Amino acid sequence: MEAFMNFWENIASWQRMAILLGGMIFFWLIEGYYPLFKFSWKRYKHAGVNLVFLTTTVILNILLGSITILACRWVTNHHVGLLYLFNLPLWARIIIGLLFMDFFAQYAPHYLMHKIKFMWKFHMIHHSDTKVDVTTGTRHHPGEWIWRECFTIIGVYVMGLSIGMYFLYRSVSAIFTHFNHANIRVPLWLDKPISWVFVSPNMHKVHHHYKRPFTDTNYANIFSLWDRLFGTFAYADPKQLQYGLDVLEGKPDESLGYQLKLPFNKNIKTDY
Repeated sequence: MEAFMNFWENIASWQRMAILLGGMIFFWLIEGYYPLFKFSWKRYKHAGVNLVFLTTTVILNILLGSITILACRWVTNHHVGLLYLFNLPLWARIIIGLLFMDFFAQYAPHYLMHKIKFMWKFHMIHHSDTKVDVTTGTRHHPGEWIWRECFTIIGVYVMGLSIGMYFLYRSVSAIFTHFNHANIRVPLWLDKPISWVFVSPNMHKVHHHYKRPFTDTNYANIFSLWDRLFGTFAYADPKQLQYGLDVLEGKPDESLGYQLKLPFNKNIKTDY
């Protein structure tokens, strides 16, 4: 386990990028053979729009991630955080670290983005995609990423996250994002048991249904525990779902200019 964590402590930038892109390509290929929905759409055009948002996310991750890394170094040097209060084996620290970072960096900001109007208008870009696939996981307005990273930094201080744990969390979270958004057909007999512990593809697809209350469920990214604990868990047959947002009234989800300006459009209904 020490060698495992040593790898993450010293992981190179190209290795982290390889994990991000490798996971996306892997599920992109599976989508081609076992699709959940057979959309009549130009797959590469759809991916191109979403990958523009991936580019802005990577840039912000480099800029804001450097601040988060400084926070990791500070808590490590000063032994600040919950992980330093108990003498736990390394494997337990890893599980607890991943579990609570899923709350601080994903569940909490995600929940708030659905409840606070100005935050929701940034998050609408993610939900406006009417053809959810693996590239949808990268579809986040730059403004949304700022909220998420701020909550990630809070989690670093509360938990006492090391740099290695931070990079491990980021990589695991990226893989689950690809897995959960991928347009892949997962049989219920397999998907439901997965959802007892982890966020499964069918479980997360419910979150992308175009109408509430389903839109306001399943906020976690890795562990389904948080949604079950806070009463936001929902499960439905994904074949009965329709993606997008009813308040956008069919506006172009593949228009990059429209999507970037969406948070500042005062004419957009938000249901608030």
